[in-house]
This record gives sequence, structure tokens and C-alpha cells, in this order.
Amino acid sequence: MSRLTHIDADGRARMVDVSTKPATAREALAEGFVRMTPATLALATSGGGKKGDVRAVAEIAGVMAAKRAADLIPMCHPLALSKVEVAVCAVEGGLRVVARVKTTGPTGVEMEALTAVSVACLTLYDMLKAAERGMVIEGVRLLEKSGGTSGDWRAA
Repeated sequence: MSRLTHIDADGRARMVDVSTKPATAREALAEGFVRMTPATLALATSGGGKKGDVRAVAEIAGVMAAKRAADLIPMCHPLALSKVEVAVCAVEGGLRVVARVKTTGPTGVEMEALTAVSVACLTLYDMLKAAERGMVIEGVRLLEKSGGTSGDWRAA
């Protein structure tokens, strides 16, 4: 059984010491989905909402959030990110959010990618809630990660 790395031998929360880990290229890809009615989706993609281009604002919010992941998640290391890319695309049933984050460092960027997706989805909800309060944020998950001692991983 794997041991939780953020829990010490006494069961207390701790930040993992990554000072001896080599800096390697690392990348993570995450996704999320905001389910909405066709009318709300049409409003979101028309660019005619009262708050402006909701997709562009959500993409910017996701980039900003990735850079602040360590401020939000207690045991997350602050990292110098080399790339954050967030895309919001219309698909059947709503808006899909995808975030890709890269760095060269001693620890991975999964939390930054997941934070970017989460905040972009929340931003979409915030900007569209006047049209539909029943939207559902779902499926926020890691799709893949590369780099580090644990190697590459891809969701099934």
C-alpha cells in the first residue's frame, strides 16, 4: 500500500521536502465541464453577454489561478510556471475547459492544472448564472502528467 506523502510518521500534515529532487521538465493536462442548457450555451458562445466574452474571461481566470495554486492548497509548493494554457470550448451540453501547465522543477504541476480548470469553470458559472443558476460543474480531473520520478501517467 502506498504511503501518503503529505502525512508524517506521527500522522501530522507536512509539506514534502523536494530540495534533493532534480529539476526536470514536467507537464500536466486537466479538464472540467460546465453543463448548461442550449440557450445558455448559445449566450456563452455569442459573445453578447452583459459581462462580455465569458470564454475569454474564464481562460484568463484559469491562467491566474494556476499561478496561485500554492496560495490556495496548503501543502502545494510554489512553482515558477513556464507555460499555462487554458481553453474553453463549446461542446454538446455545455462548455469544456482544458488546462495545460508546464514547468521545469523538482515537483509536478498537477495541482496547478486542476486549479486552473476549477477556477475557469467557476468563472463561467459566475458570468452565466444570471441566465441559468442550475448549471453543473462536473468532471474536473487530471488527464495526464509527465516528468518526475513517478514518470508519465494518462487517465484511462
